[in-house]
Formats: sequence, structure tokens, C-alpha cells
Amino acid sequence: MEVLRPPLIRIGGRVYRKKHIREQPHQHEEEEDFYAGPEDCVDEPCDAFVVEETERGYQCAVDIPSPLYKYIIGKKGETKKKIETETRTSIIIPKPGVEGEIVITGQHRNGIISARTRIDVLVESFRKKQPFTHFLSFALNQLAIQEKFLQFKEEVLEKCSNDYGVSSSLFQNPAKLHLTIGTLVLLNEQEIQKAQELLQRCKEDFVDSIAGGKPLTVEVAGVEYMNDDPAMMDVLYAKVHMKDGSNKLQLIADRLTDRFVTSGLMMKEWDRVKLHATVMNTIFRKDPSAEEQSNRSAGKFFKERESFDGRNILKLFENFCFGEVQLNSVYLSQRFSSDSSGYYATSGQLNFS
Repeated sequence: MEVLRPPLIRIGGRVYRKKHIREQPHQHEEEEDFYAGPEDCVDEPCDAFVVEETERGYQCAVDIPSPLYKYIIGKKGETKKKIETETRTSIIIPKPGVEGEIVITGQHRNGIISARTRIDVLVESFRKKQPFTHFLSFALNQLAIQEKFLQFKEEVLEKCSNDYGVSSSLFQNPAKLHLTIGTLVLLNEQEIQKAQELLQRCKEDFVDSIAGGKPLTVEVAGVEYMNDDPAMMDVLYAKVHMKDGSNKLQLIADRLTDRFVTSGLMMKEWDRVKLHATVMNTIFRKDPSAEEQSNRSAGKFFKERESFDGRNILKLFENFCFGEVQLNSVYLSQRFSSDSSGYYATSGQLNFS
């Protein structure tokens, strides 16, 4: 890290400088601490959150999911003690596994603000390291699409099974065919409810006007690969486009992503959502129940993959048609789950009609 040009972290419209502190790792994770004093606020006052005056001084309460408490406490309570000492505050944290507010108290308002800011930066940093729990999706598991997918699988194995790495273990579960809009880390029921409510506000604010109160007719046709070398593929996906040639599907996906990123519930990974339906993926080889990784956590898994030679698949099935589908919902889908249809269990949904 360059001392004179430390990395910047943006939280809720504010910008903080990240300062690395050498500490013992907490539960085998790299521990980082941050300095964010009053002079580090940019374009917005540091009192962007509520600090209440009490008979004994001041206090500020903040809702933080219980899985993140440990990062505020630190090994043997060192991180919490450090913040309390340097800001002259007291930080009250609920018991592990108990959801509730973290309360910061102290004699001086500036100390409360400094402690709250440090906690915000810590939480934001370690939230980025959590695996995603939910994702926004369009379901492509209608019966006609599943049947065409199984035909595709049968023909690929019949004609290309001798190609390097090609096997039946690479194929997606047909009941879980989908388009991913974006991934979310929702760590408690309150955050899930916040995502549900935001999804409904998106329907009212822009989805209804784009979709026109009707399902979207989408064609699933053609296959493409993710990486640069077709002889060393990791992901093969089916392409999708609106039957009427419009950009409604893409527009809805992009607008949803922008709104969820702005709310803090989703991390921005791409300027534009790449809508694709994964049909073959090398992570399925070892674990059929595995799912696509988000961009921020994919690197480790790609190193462990055994790629396959997809050149013949591309040549023979480049224009394979999986059929048409009527999309009428956006789902808040739970990772590593299944409902009665075999699709991902749903925590919420937005309907077009």
C-alpha cells in the first residue's frame, strides 16, 4: 500500500481513507482497521446519521446484522477497545446471534461521530468479503425450455463426449435455469425485508411503465462462452433477447441493479448487466448443487476448475434454439435452496402483470 495515496472507500455518499493496521488476524481472516476522522468526510457533513443528546452525554444507535459483530469486536475484543479508547466512547453490542442495535455512548458528540464512522467503514469492508446469500433473477425453467435444454444436453453428449473435459456433470439443473440480474448479501430478516420493499418500489417507480403491465416475450437461442479460449471453457451460456427486438428486458435489469446498488444492498460489478443463462459450468463438475460465483469471489474457484474443450459444441450448436418464454416476474431468490418446482426458493418477487 502506498502511504501517501491510500485506497478510498465510499459509504453512503461519503469518502474515507483506508489505513492498514497490523493486527493479529481474527479467525484466520485478515484484519484491517480504518481511520476516518472529521477531515476525511467529502462533499457531505459527518453528522449524516442521528446523534441523540441524553442526560449523560450523547448516543447513537446503528442496526448491524449479527454475523458482522465479530469484526467490530475483533480478536479478544481488541478492535472494540481500540475504537472506544481513541474516541472516548462506550460501544454496547448485543450477544452473538442476537439481532439488535449497536449503541455508542459518550460525553462528546465528535467522539460518537468518529466511533460510528469507524464502525461503518469496518462493516462495509467486511460485508464485501461475505459470500452472497440472495440474487435477483428471471426464471427460465418453464417446461418447454427445460425439454429443449435436455435435448441440447443429450445431443452434446452424443456428439461431443470425446472432447476434452466434456461430461454430463457440467450441465445446469434444468429446474434452475435462470438469468441473474445481480447478487446480494442479506444477513438478517431486516435486510431481506428491506430488499423486498425496494423491489416493490421499483415496480411502482419504473418497471410497470417499461413492461406495460404485460409479461415479456423472450427468445432463448444461441450459445456463447465466457473466457477467451474456446478450447479451455469454464462457462457456456445461452443468449436471450426480446422477441419484439426491444431493450425492455435489459432496461429493467439495469435499472433494478442501479437502484439496489444505490440502496447499498448490492455491489456494482459491471456497468451493464450481462443477461445470460448458464447451461454448462465447470463448477458443477465437483458439486452439482453449486452456483455461479459473483465476480468478486470467482477468482479462487476459476483456479480450481477443470476446463473443457467447447470448440465442437460451438460449431455444432452455435444457433441452437431453446425456445420462447413469457417472463412475468423478477424473483428475490435464495442461494442454495429449492422450492416445490425445483427452482430457487423465493424471498420476494415483483410481477409485471
